[in-house]
Amino acid sequence: MLLLKNGLVMSMARPAQVSDVWINNGKIADIGENLPARGAEVIDCTGRFVLPGFVDPHCHIGMWEDGMGEEGADGNESTDPITPELRAIDGINPFDPCFAEAAAAGITSVVTGPGSANVIGGQFVAMKTSGRYIEEMIIREPVAMKAALGENPKKEYTEQKEAPNTRMAIAALFRKAMVEAQEYERKCKLGKKDEDKLPDRDLALEALLPVLRGELKLKIHAHRRDDILTALRLAREFKLSVTIDHCTEGHLMLDVLKEQTEELKAGIILGPLLSERSKIELKNLSFRAPKLMHDAGIPFALMSDHPVIPVQFLPVCAALCVRDGLDEETALKAITVNAANITGIGDRVGSLEKGKDADIAVFDGHPLDIRSHCVLTLINGKTVHRASVQ
Repeated sequence: MLLLKNGLVMSMARPAQVSDVWINNGKIADIGENLPARGAEVIDCTGRFVLPGFVDPHCHIGMWEDGMGEEGADGNESTDPITPELRAIDGINPFDPCFAEAAAAGITSVVTGPGSANVIGGQFVAMKTSGRYIEEMIIREPVAMKAALGENPKKEYTEQKEAPNTRMAIAALFRKAMVEAQEYERKCKLGKKDEDKLPDRDLALEALLPVLRGELKLKIHAHRRDDILTALRLAREFKLSVTIDHCTEGHLMLDVLKEQTEELKAGIILGPLLSERSKIELKNLSFRAPKLMHDAGIPFALMSDHPVIPVQFLPVCAALCVRDGLDEETALKAITVNAANITGIGDRVGSLEKGKDADIAVFDGHPLDIRSHCVLTLINGKTVHRASVQ
């Protein structure tokens, strides 16, 4: 048991106020003023900011290992544009030092998985940033299926002189895979009644069935407006639950984006914003986008896309959005409760509420002040980082 006393609790579920947080069995047991210790270890948080651990809703931590080059690059299986059977947990190195750096910065949960070389790239996992091994760190697996539109799969397979070479082919390959999965499901149902009609097991098509049923989110990589619209078109055609990841030009079509994402209940994950314009699709990259999205009434989360932006700088990205007009509360929600809810893990993380995981970050100053330090990080109620910065 652990009691955090007298911190300014920014729970993301209610207005900030000086409170205590009581932790028991890895969960938040109570939040309130003057809570009794009940035999718990007490940590005085007077003058400190107590927040839910930050959530990165889209990154590739552990898939491209820090300082390893090609040997540590396990995020893109660029041999087939349709690879839904790939699982992030088989490629992640949980001992990559970037996990410890994330935890030390107050990032306690990450949604990580394959890159965007393939039209359908494989399964993402939601996991904690500290643990002895992958299975111990998992929040939800799989948490999403990855798909990609636009420049990345075009470039990858044009160089190999294979399809897809065009945006038309990307969409066509996606549709083909989904229709094949529909047919596979039909045959599986027939096979339950007549074993002679049962198809041979197909791991790729099997992995797509939860996506078709709307049980598993589809994370669609899309930067340009035309690709964003294609993503929404495909979601509508197959009645999919999707998030639009990157959404770099979304702020240039706010009315259409709001109308269609509300219709489809699609989530928006913006970023990486602290990045060079390394390709044509990023020419309209802007830190103003979050403010414009918020003003238009479009909920969103912010991502690091690690290693594009090192994951520990996710709060810095949020702070730079504030510099460009976004209010502090919305910026913090974009890396806590909104990030958790959009990715489907909000039942466990993203806010400080009774019954949720005791994933907590304590700062010696406002968390969006570049001079502040994360002095304490708890994951499942256990201390994974502690600093003595005054």
